[in-house]
Amino acid sequence: MAWFLVIVAGIFETGFAILLKQSHGITRILPTAGFAACALISFALLSQGLKHLEVGPAYAVWTGIGAAGTALLGMIALGESITPVKIGSIILILIGVIGLQLSGVTPP
Repeated sequence: MAWFLVIVAGIFETGFAILLKQSHGITRILPTAGFAACALISFALLSQGLKHLEVGPAYAVWTGIGAAGTALLGMIALGESITPVKIGSIILILIGVIGLQLSGVTPP
């Protein structure tokens, strides 16, 4: 259950990053409200997951999902450039997160 919370928190992290971009410097009400809601939900879920997990791997999963998800959504939904270096970097983020998980430092 703790890992599920961290994964969902990472998805909300992606949401708050995209909505922060859409808020145009926190000048648009709806994207700003969405950003704030996603940020609060993300941090609340992460904090609940951290009650049962080691901080290093859990934080890596949270930020990895956020970074990879934000980059992918930026390319898909916001029309940002798609380059082999970006795709390769996303793959490296995911490999790093999986590597931390497989290192066995966090109990299931």
